[in-house]
Amino acid sequence: MTEDLSPAERYAAARIRAAEDATALAPFRAMYEFELDPFQIEACQSLEAGKGVLVAAPTGSGKTIVGEFAVHLALQQGRKCFYTTPIKALSNQKYTDLAKRYGPEKVGLLTGDNSVNSEAPVVVMTTEVLRNMLYAGSQSLLGLGYVVMDEVHYLSDRIRGAVWEEVIIHLPESVTLVSLSATVSNAEEFGDWLDTVRGHTDVIVSEERPVPLWQHVMAGRRMYDLFEEETDHGGRGPGRREVNPELARLARMENQRTYNPKDRRRGKMVREADRERERRQRTRIWTPGRPEVIERLDAEGLLPAITFIFSRAACEAAVQQCMYAGLRLNNDEARARVREIVEERTSAIPSEDLHVLGYYEWLEGLERGIAAHHAGMLPTFKEVVEELFVRGLVKAVFATETLALGINMPARSVVLEKLVKWNGEQHADITPGEYTQLTGRAGRRGIDVEGHAVVLWQRGMDPVGLAGLAGTRTYPLRSSFKPSYNMAVNLVQQFGRHRSRELLETSFAQFQADKSVVGISRQVQKNEEGLEGYREGMTCHLGDFEEYARLRRDLKDRETDLAKQGAAQRRAAAATSLEKLKPGDVIHVPTGKFAGLALVLDPGIPAGRSNGHRGFEHHDGPRPLVLTAERQVKRLASMDFPVPVEPLERMRIPKSFNPRSPQSRRDLASALRTKAGHIEPERHRRQRAAAADDREIARLRTELRAHPCHGCDEREDHARWAERYHRLQRDTRQLERRIEGRTNTIARTFDRIVALLTELDYLRADEVTEHGKRLARLYGELDLLASECLRDGVWEGLSPAELAACVSALVYEARQSDDAVAPKVPAGKAKAALGEMVHIWGRLDALEEEFKINQAEGVGQREPDLGFAWAAHQWASDRTLDEVLREAEMPAGDFVRWTKQVIDVLGQIAAAAPREGSTVAKNARKAVDALLRGVVAYSSVG
Repeated sequence: MTEDLSPAERYAAARIRAAEDATALAPFRAMYEFELDPFQIEACQSLEAGKGVLVAAPTGSGKTIVGEFAVHLALQQGRKCFYTTPIKALSNQKYTDLAKRYGPEKVGLLTGDNSVNSEAPVVVMTTEVLRNMLYAGSQSLLGLGYVVMDEVHYLSDRIRGAVWEEVIIHLPESVTLVSLSATVSNAEEFGDWLDTVRGHTDVIVSEERPVPLWQHVMAGRRMYDLFEEETDHGGRGPGRREVNPELARLARMENQRTYNPKDRRRGKMVREADRERERRQRTRIWTPGRPEVIERLDAEGLLPAITFIFSRAACEAAVQQCMYAGLRLNNDEARARVREIVEERTSAIPSEDLHVLGYYEWLEGLERGIAAHHAGMLPTFKEVVEELFVRGLVKAVFATETLALGINMPARSVVLEKLVKWNGEQHADITPGEYTQLTGRAGRRGIDVEGHAVVLWQRGMDPVGLAGLAGTRTYPLRSSFKPSYNMAVNLVQQFGRHRSRELLETSFAQFQADKSVVGISRQVQKNEEGLEGYREGMTCHLGDFEEYARLRRDLKDRETDLAKQGAAQRRAAAATSLEKLKPGDVIHVPTGKFAGLALVLDPGIPAGRSNGHRGFEHHDGPRPLVLTAERQVKRLASMDFPVPVEPLERMRIPKSFNPRSPQSRRDLASALRTKAGHIEPERHRRQRAAAADDREIARLRTELRAHPCHGCDEREDHARWAERYHRLQRDTRQLERRIEGRTNTIARTFDRIVALLTELDYLRADEVTEHGKRLARLYGELDLLASECLRDGVWEGLSPAELAACVSALVYEARQSDDAVAPKVPAGKAKAALGEMVHIWGRLDALEEEFKINQAEGVGQREPDLGFAWAAHQWASDRTLDEVLREAEMPAGDFVRWTKQVIDVLGQIAAAAPREGSTVAKNARKAVDALLRGVVAYSSVG
């Protein structure tokens, strides 16, 4: 190719190559066996030019290459690089990768569980660790040149998202920020904010998957393509995609009611033919069983596969089903290799614990190439599954959605059993963002030519709706940032109140709120121009027509109010009269479809309400069941009685009366007509309207007639303009209130938090008191409650096990609340201390209500949950794992996770508790030692 170039062109190309070779990117690219993608090169070039970068790209596209280049630059420049991740498992994985590449002496790890070589030039850590270092002014920040924030889209997480924004806002200006995100639809907006708070930031967006993704639906014995024609080349380019007409036909067939047993007009032979046709259709459409799905994928060469099931128990059940079906995906050589790796990785676990953890059943599944993966599993077990899957020794994994969060575990295929999941409150459809995140695991770069997403057919499935999920590849990034008590004291301690308030105004949350205000402000301006035009239209030469219009409006409003009051009084009187009815009363129904003579069978007074008593909630009032003179038995509503009703007569209802029997109804209706058919109901006299005697209405009418504009010939024309003016003015004020509500929202919340902390003597203007300094060391949802417990000495004199039980209430949150059963708690001092903690929370809750701090908005202290207190106490008291798990009725993985969180908070309490005259700090350290044993201590690095 170069021989076709002129000498000048060859010289220019040589100059470009020489310039490229002189960059830091050239030796970095040489470290990889594959060519970097254009978006990776662009991002690396921006970093080398000294700019920050936001890289938004699909899962598995290689975003972390950009983060690794930041590590390379830091080491080359003799500076530090912190690589942050949202979860410990990701931190462990990234630490292993970087230590392998640059050597363990240059790479460190800092998570809540592990501290390895923390002063190394490259340190991998969870985002919370970096946030805590920034607030503490750690010496480790000296010489920091780069911070990589992997999975930065986590800032939309409701509980933890604020931490990402805190770090981004508080990092020193000299630090270059590398933000790595999943594909989000508002990357430019996020980039604009980063530009504002961090300086020049290049936004690099890649929507191209490195491995094309093909979408399928498995129904019955067949696997159908979701789209008729993949004109966009599997997600790589633009193109119109039509839903496969065969799938649309299946959906129609399933929805057709081919046989209706109530249709008596059809002949027997026709109905038999319908049944046969329906049976044949159903043999074509069914949801395949889990073993059947894996066998089908294996036969078509689509393993390894991850099947996402939104239930831990269902994941375990799926493995059992595959084993019972005799499924074996590994040969003898692979089985032996699996056993070797598993025994090596679990050698530290005592044999008595292995049985409790279901080790042998788990191992049998692994040897067959089948495993579950969910948060209820022991972390060591999860890590083994991940390692075996990456090595190709486990070929079918049944996982909950937590696996989709960043763990490097790509597959050839991803299977979704259902498109509905439990979100903690209700069963809800998965979002396009969740679908993208889950199916993003399909297709291994450098291994697979294409990836496959398979959705199992379910009754009522809408192929068009599924196509919408699959076609929407992006989702918006929404800030979940909210100030907390700990954040407030740390900010005031470092910057003072005024500067802290300004810093919070720079958050992405406020940036998004302010941006949304721009459109509203524009509408307000348009409305104001319109108001000016309407004002001209209602101008009257005789006087102030705006004043005259206001009088007319006030008069109309007063008349409407009085009419409503009258109607309400009539309804109340009618309801009261209905409450007095008894079975056997003969009444005249004044209006409605069943107007006329009727016999009360049942007064229809709701439960909890008897005559004259109003202790119930029922917006409709009494609904009497009556027999009409036309033999109909109906339950009437309050709307059938616009006026009070009085019994005309009384009748005995025979005990033998059956409202479902036509003969019974006919006989009783005949008796009703005989008894009361001749009685004429009293006509309800209409009362004098309240408006006729109302002084306010009289005054307004007098003023209206006396007003100069009342005699204007164009009065009604002006009035029409005035009405338009009033409506537009009302709309404009609503818009202005919306602007006011969105402007300075974060700062106003901060002000309320500061006011409450000042009330409790944590802050005095810009001064942070000793109590405030203690709160600054306590992180977590219940930071203020923990600080108040230390201040009141609630935990003084508790043993380490009792302290562990109390601290568990600060971190534990039951997956599903069960108010019916009180949690088991340790007796004695621990029980008293837990009771006092709940009492203190009640006091804080009342205070938050007073200061308008709203838990529903993610600010404030939730109620402590005592559900883990017994388990924490027993484990710290040296009970066996078998005993603790059996009594706690909790999976081992959950037990380990909650115990580690208790250990983390105990460490904070040990640092924050008073040094003199207190036993809390010493016992907190002892509690950590008592908890950090057995399965809890089996945390591996790498």
